[in-house]
Amino acid sequence: MLLVGVALGVCSFALVGRAAYVQLVNADFYQRQGEARFVREIPIPTSRGMVTDRNGEPVAVSTPVESVWGNPQELMRHPERLPELARALGVPADELTSRLSQRADKEFVYLKRRINPDQAKAILALNVPGVSSQREFRRFYPQGEAMAHVLGFTNIDDRGQEGLELAFDEWLRGKPGSKRVIRDRHGRFVENIDLVRAAEPGKDLTLSIDRRIQFLAYRELRNALVAHKASSGSVVVLDVATGEVLAMVNLPSYNPNAVTGGGQDTHRNRAVTDLVEPGSTMKPITAAAALNAGKITAANRYDTNPGYMALGKYTIRDHHNYGVLDVTGIITKSSNLGAVKLAEPLPNQYFYEFIKGFGYGSAPHSGFPGEAIGSLREPARWDGLTKSTMAYGYGLSATPLQIAQAYAAMGNHGRLITPTFVKGQINESRQAVRPEVADQVLKMMQTVTEPGGTATQAAILGYHVAGKTGTARQASGGGYARRYTTTFAGLVPSTNPRFATVVVINDPQAGSYFAGLVSAPVFRSVMEDSLRLMDVPPDDIDTWLAAQAKGEAKRQASLPRMPAALEDVYEEDLTIPPAMSEAEVAAGMAAGTAGGGHR
Repeated sequence: MLLVGVALGVCSFALVGRAAYVQLVNADFYQRQGEARFVREIPIPTSRGMVTDRNGEPVAVSTPVESVWGNPQELMRHPERLPELARALGVPADELTSRLSQRADKEFVYLKRRINPDQAKAILALNVPGVSSQREFRRFYPQGEAMAHVLGFTNIDDRGQEGLELAFDEWLRGKPGSKRVIRDRHGRFVENIDLVRAAEPGKDLTLSIDRRIQFLAYRELRNALVAHKASSGSVVVLDVATGEVLAMVNLPSYNPNAVTGGGQDTHRNRAVTDLVEPGSTMKPITAAAALNAGKITAANRYDTNPGYMALGKYTIRDHHNYGVLDVTGIITKSSNLGAVKLAEPLPNQYFYEFIKGFGYGSAPHSGFPGEAIGSLREPARWDGLTKSTMAYGYGLSATPLQIAQAYAAMGNHGRLITPTFVKGQINESRQAVRPEVADQVLKMMQTVTEPGGTATQAAILGYHVAGKTGTARQASGGGYARRYTTTFAGLVPSTNPRFATVVVINDPQAGSYFAGLVSAPVFRSVMEDSLRLMDVPPDDIDTWLAAQAKGEAKRQASLPRMPAALEDVYEEDLTIPPAMSEAEVAAGMAAGTAGGGHR
């Protein structure tokens, strides 16, 4: 009995000691072990900030969705439920079994991500052990293809991958929160313990884009590409006074709501990444350089006979023999020879610096990812032809955005403003050319859209339009192929420019390949509606009134006329006999009305 008592006493003492050790001395260790098995710290998803156009209309929003996940260890203990689960997930049973087998040592695997909450509810209703769901968010783009290249898209984890979604990812994304919960052995949440970190939703972003002008540009560019069987195209619309991008469209496009449906080639924003030789759209810049240097005046005249000239081993030609032209005529007729003669007296370094001052050869710094710098060689690398070819737009390259920026500067009294995609953002600016020179060249460009110019199809009734066409052959294999890039760059209304718009269409195969017939009509169609949408008053009211009067006269002339005898009868019926007083006439009309007769 003594031995038994001693043994029980020792055991009791050991148990008490062990309990004290576990609960007092080493309590933290066992607490951690218990929590490791049942307590989990899980993220609290947060919604990505909404993106709106300049008028507050949503163009990118996040909607709540559910992601179904499973515990492979638990699921593999109930293989008889896997076919049922596979049917609910919409996947083959063999594929589901294989995925779970490969992750049999894991506790977490996504079964189906970002699905409708009702679908997730139906899957969870099966009560398959080890299956749960969690809240996530999915990005939705109401404008679809029309704004795909500007906005870009997000990946399955809601992180920006392209476009402004990538550029402003940190601003839009927000910060997920975190909380501690207790789970049972089936992975189900039993209790929320505490909030580790509150979720911070993403901030909203207001773009400078006007979705109405964006859609107009998309529609007209698409129609032009179909009509001319062109391979691709871009349209850029800038606010002249602020540098804000009002529209930027590229085709071919893709659906950002289903990114996997398009090829990688369709994802790039051609307006900021693809380079083109500006062609004749450089001629107003060349004229401004000559005028700004004081080498010439607008009245200078240049002999372009006989329409071609030898320059080294090459021959430079005009489309026609334009004879003797002044500076305005060089721009109106788009004379290559005239442009060469304008640049000839300019020092190489001056001409290079002047072109660079308009943004060529430098990144626009709009904040859009992947901006191309373009190509503008320094004078030390020029040969005997470089300055001459640059004068009419060959030997250098730029993006459509850079061309639009340069033309916006011309319309802004020579002041170059850094373009922006954010409404109200004030960017730096600098004077690229003297204001009086910019205004002078602007008036010259107005003749391009008037009778006798190369872009009469860019004219807009009621508005003065300043612009320039550019039809450039595409570089290929160290030379130039017989494929063309047609460009029209314009400003409207030219007396006080509001919009600077560039239309670039690549490789038209049907009909004409001249910019005045391919790109200029797109400019007109987009700007006509944009001017009305933005309530821009006309600056050519006389032409508008004359057109209205002419149209009314034509309408009247087209109306069928009654025989002369019937005219006399109706005139007679409508004439009040002189002998009747006003009171008699009124009384007769009242009587006729009361009796249901004709007045």
